[in-house]
Amino acid sequence: MTDLPVHAASGGPTSPLPGHTATLSGPPTATRGIFDADLLSACISCGFCLPACPTYALSPVEKSSPRGRITLMRALEDGRLDPDDPTLQEQAGECLGCRACETVCPAGVQYGVLLEQWRDHQWRGRHTPPIVAALRAGMHVRPALRLGGIVRRATATTGPAQPGKPHLMLGCVESTLFPKVSEAAKRLVSEADVPAGQGCCGALHAHNGSTAGGERFAHALGATMRVDAGDVILTTAGGCAAHIAQELGRDSVVEISEYLHRAWTADPSRMPPLRPLLVDGRPARVGLQDSCHLRNALGVTEAPRALIKLVADYVELPSAGSCCGAAGSYSLLQPARSKRLLRQKVSRAQAADVDYLVVVNPGCQMQLATGMRSARSDIPVLHIVELLAKALD
Repeated sequence: MTDLPVHAASGGPTSPLPGHTATLSGPPTATRGIFDADLLSACISCGFCLPACPTYALSPVEKSSPRGRITLMRALEDGRLDPDDPTLQEQAGECLGCRACETVCPAGVQYGVLLEQWRDHQWRGRHTPPIVAALRAGMHVRPALRLGGIVRRATATTGPAQPGKPHLMLGCVESTLFPKVSEAAKRLVSEADVPAGQGCCGALHAHNGSTAGGERFAHALGATMRVDAGDVILTTAGGCAAHIAQELGRDSVVEISEYLHRAWTADPSRMPPLRPLLVDGRPARVGLQDSCHLRNALGVTEAPRALIKLVADYVELPSAGSCCGAAGSYSLLQPARSKRLLRQKVSRAQAADVDYLVVVNPGCQMQLATGMRSARSDIPVLHIVELLAKALD
């Protein structure tokens, strides 16, 4: 049994990896072709990622950091670590995939892509977590999900995509769990259509060990939404926005807070009359939970804050930019760790005495609403379009 070394950019060992002991198969062998070689070699093991990583904060051992996980990826790739080593499965699942490490990395490591390639390898065959297999299968039953949205009275589709319009995407789960989001989005962006026949964007597949599935779904959605003709997908989900941008190009997708902020700033006459939101006769205090992918992958942070300030007193929560623990399937795969992150969010929102907590992603909305109920808190968790729609009433 040998401690797994951390590798610098040169590929040489520099220091041990505390908290991990694995059976190594000797010196490096031929590469296995699991990872993109250029992406894997970009990490210089500087450690800037450590304080940015929420899971490293929970378990401050090297293997639970982005640098440590890249070390594991390298050992897997060059044959020094057995593909069935349990630490590989453990750490591929313990990572949130929030990509906060990318925002502080001086070498520009594309950690999110590496994580997807890692899970493609780890979560296959008998190694696929049952919950992951169920999620992948569930996204194939889009008609059933759409039926749920119809029953819950989400915004109805409007027929084929109309040229030149922004095309509102109905989230696979959001339309069923949070039907008022699409309804509010359509009220705020009346010029948008809601194309029929739209399917899943593939984000859950790409983040859960099936990048090929994620690519297929994204391109099928792009065809339905006329992306090839230069039209744009309008989404209310930050995670979906990042995935679509990765697969179809940044110009093919716009998240709704980004769209509204851009449109209303360029032409204030397009902004509908918004009244101040009051609580007990005073301006409402509103906090925000960023979407990790919207913030860290697409760099959208100003837009939702600026929109909240139009109707309420904005309160910057100390942990607004860190993951809430939802992270796609993470709350199901890692419930204990997810709840630890969630409790921090709930307690900080309560300490800030906010009247509303706003999100820009359905997974965050489900996670935080659950946390508020568990804490017996009466702080409503609203999508940003729901908050703005309240100001229209």
